[in-house]
Amino acid sequence: MNAFRVARPDAAFLEQAWHRVAVAAGKAEVAVILGTERIVERALRASAFVVNSDGTATRFQDKVQIDPSEEHVYTAGAGRRVFTTGGVKFGIAICHEGWRYPETVRFAAQRGAKILFHPHFHEAEPGGYRPVSFADPANRFHEKALLRRAAENTCYVATVNCAGEGTPTTSAIVRPDGTLLCYQPYGREGLLVADLDLDAATGLLASRCKAPYEVTDET
Repeated sequence: MNAFRVARPDAAFLEQAWHRVAVAAGKAEVAVILGTERIVERALRASAFVVNSDGTATRFQDKVQIDPSEEHVYTAGAGRRVFTTGGVKFGIAICHEGWRYPETVRFAAQRGAKILFHPHFHEAEPGGYRPVSFADPANRFHEKALLRRAAENTCYVATVNCAGEGTPTTSAIVRPDGTLLCYQPYGREGLLVADLDLDAATGLLASRCKAPYEVTDET
């Protein structure tokens, strides 16, 4: 078995990387959502860094719901936010929180987000199922959950994974009615491009959610 050592996070290196990405985004005139780490009060957070298409950096969305297996590495962030670039509002739910915590998606949809971006990193496990089609019934729940996140909030969900041999999830876009728009073939590097009808992302079902609920005693 090969052993890999990962360098400790370095604040100066991260700052330089964010700057280079922002400059490249401005030159290419594209907005960027960059998966990254960042150090806050000496604690490491998993995060997403958002850059506008003119190269101006906005803010971070830290991962708030930490997977139990990551608690020895990352500290949970606090608070959620909605971003706007190119006149389009969107939210971000990182990996575990988008799959298992519907509230992270509903937060954004209730505040006018048309798209929920879901960056994640899902590696193949030894002996794990290798799908060839999105939301394969024989696969685990993850991709099926994304169909629900879109349908229950009437917004688009764009999920992004790294291409890898045997990966159990892939990059895909789900329509606001919970149907699949497109996906990247499993394990194949590439750029997934799609036209979105943003008028279909009404957020209707998210806006109708009556919460918090009142507690009533039954006799």
